[in-house]
Amino acid sequence: MKVRTKRVEFKNENGETLVGRLECPLGTIRSYAIFAHCFTCSKDVHAATRISRGLGSDGIAVLRFDFTGLGGSGGDFANSNFSSNISDLISAANFLSENYQAPELLVGHSLGGAAVLVAASQIPSVKIVSTIGAPSDPGHVSYLFEDQVEEIKDKGCVEVELAGRSFQICKQFLDDISESNLKQALKESRFGLLVFHSPTDDVVGIEHAKSIYESAKHPKSFVSLEGADHFLSNPEDSEFVSRMLSSWAERYVTPSKSKSLEREGVIFREVDQNFFLEGVAQGHPIFADEPTEVGGTDVAPSPYGFLSAALAACKLMTLRLYFKKKNISVDEMEIKVTHKKNDSNQDQFNCQIDFPEEMDETVRERALEISKKCPVHKTLESGSEIRTLSEM
Repeated sequence: MKVRTKRVEFKNENGETLVGRLECPLGTIRSYAIFAHCFTCSKDVHAATRISRGLGSDGIAVLRFDFTGLGGSGGDFANSNFSSNISDLISAANFLSENYQAPELLVGHSLGGAAVLVAASQIPSVKIVSTIGAPSDPGHVSYLFEDQVEEIKDKGCVEVELAGRSFQICKQFLDDISESNLKQALKESRFGLLVFHSPTDDVVGIEHAKSIYESAKHPKSFVSLEGADHFLSNPEDSEFVSRMLSSWAERYVTPSKSKSLEREGVIFREVDQNFFLEGVAQGHPIFADEPTEVGGTDVAPSPYGFLSAALAACKLMTLRLYFKKKNISVDEMEIKVTHKKNDSNQDQFNCQIDFPEEMDETVRERALEISKKCPVHKTLESGSEIRTLSEM
């Protein structure tokens, strides 16, 4: 299933703007999820992007966003802490609930995994939580700047070099992570838990996964990411996580409460006040867009693409009906239809039908004539009455 990435914005509890990406399946949505990235990372870190898109291709829409002060989000990272991450997750869940559907799945990588474990108890819709390389104690992240911990306590805030970038870490952050109690949150949990961890993770040891797993209630499962590093640098590891998580979640999530698929006619609605549209055609989900050169995102056919498709399909169906009626054996056929404006500025549809090479020339010529008798061909040539009404 194709996935469309949509930029979104929402406010945190302090009124600051958080920026995210919604990986939305182009088809039936099974459920909604939120992905929490690792400490000092962003929504665009490879693991977050790959896993979110992998889940999206399996029908789970995923919101990945930057925590306060990171990536494209507003606010000051120096004023953020573990509790603010949890608050940001709750704001993200409220955004989905108000604009799409309440999330049933939370996924967190590294410190983001610890955050989703705590946040889940404050988001009633959550049914499943999954952690990837998560610490059982948020205070574990202080090892990244352990040589400066005393200086932070003395001065209040200190510039710390992490992953080649400079961050200001304040005493409030140290106090916050030391006070967090994940074990208590897990004992009071009411969600299913799927723990991913690599036995060769040299950033967060495998003992953390053991502690999380043993503290949680059932249903719970553990999946070993043998050979993977902490950041899932190998794309195959991220793909494995998304496949396993999607399969495990199927037992617990409920189908999206989308509008019923009406069997009569075609219905389209705007998704983001742009060219991308989602709709239903005789009970089947469909999507429409425009090419990028005219301002669209080119993830679905254009209106004239649909019109060309209708002509191509109708011609092939008409030919197959004719060959069956005449007991003429013909292998698979193919037709290509393109649309343009001719020199008189009229719409011109060019149809190229590929018949089997061995077809008799007389049969071929008759088939071309029959193809012109298809209903859509006749409709386009003769014109139609179109009535446009406004629903009050």
